Amino acid sequence: MLDLSIVIVNYNTKNLLRDCLNSIYQSQGHVEFKVVVVDNASPDGSAHMVEAEFPQAILVASQINGGFAYANNLGLRQAGFNGNGDAQPDAPRYALLLNPDTVLPPTALADMITFMDAHPEAGAAGPKLVLPDGKLDLACRRAFPTPEVSFYRMVGLSKLFPHHRVFGRYNMTFADPDELIEVDSVVGAFMLVRREAIAQAGLLDETYFMYGEDLDWAYHIKACGWKIYYNPAVTVTHVKRAASRHSPKAQIEFYRAMDIFYRKFYAKNTPFWLHGLVVTGINLPWRYSQLKYYLANLSKANKLNQTSSTEARR
Repeated sequence: MLDLSIVIVNYNTKNLLRDCLNSIYQSQGHVEFKVVVVDNASPDGSAHMVEAEFPQAILVASQINGGFAYANNLGLRQAGFNGNGDAQPDAPRYALLLNPDTVLPPTALADMITFMDAHPEAGAAGPKLVLPDGKLDLACRRAFPTPEVSFYRMVGLSKLFPHHRVFGRYNMTFADPDELIEVDSVVGAFMLVRREAIAQAGLLDETYFMYGEDLDWAYHIKACGWKIYYNPAVTVTHVKRAASRHSPKAQIEFYRAMDIFYRKFYAKNTPFWLHGLVVTGINLPWRYSQLKYYLANLSKANKLNQTSSTEARR
């Protein structure tokens, strides 16, 4: 049985994708893997680059940008996981969701699989992710954004008291970055998931476009009785937001994802006073982001009209 299928969802990050794939194919250790690259209709020639430079990778060239969850599900199905989450006989022991803006050290894959093999209770795990400046990517170890945890973040208590075990739960900043700990979720930039956990939890929820789908998947994995670990013995570089910085709708989708997750898992059991605070805390910046997006598009349209009028008078 194949050890690992690596699913990389790419949008418009050709050069970073090249670096990521090079680091994968330079991996060391006894790991049998295949790579599935799902390109979300990138206009930068990413798909052609993969075909030309990495023929050993499986390329799924989507004709639409259906979002992160949609594209990952395309890759997972290609890897042998059915739409209902069941695994086909040729499906690998593990699936790895990996961002194209990551660079792996030579033994990262082997070390993470060794960790998972040594922890049969683990449904998923992630490494220590560091930004190019060496700082910890705080999203690599997270608690679920319950109303309580979200409230502490909204009012600033998580920033004022990052080392407090209650107030610092959002990004688990109370824990040493080099401490192996059980977490609620790791980030989809590097999320290694066991075959059996996928079969039980199903694939990703495509209601999310970008952001939130990894938290949602982790919620279902843990609901099936699996544990999720942050394993800092492995360190991976993450450029972060390489694709989303090309999307002016990124902030809108961020708050939309928060709203979906909250209403799906917590809204029904949240006291009305706290429900109001949470919904307000999500909706105010969400609407503000939508207004900025609208005004930016309006400004762009006005400039195009002015340019067209000027050229017409020439």
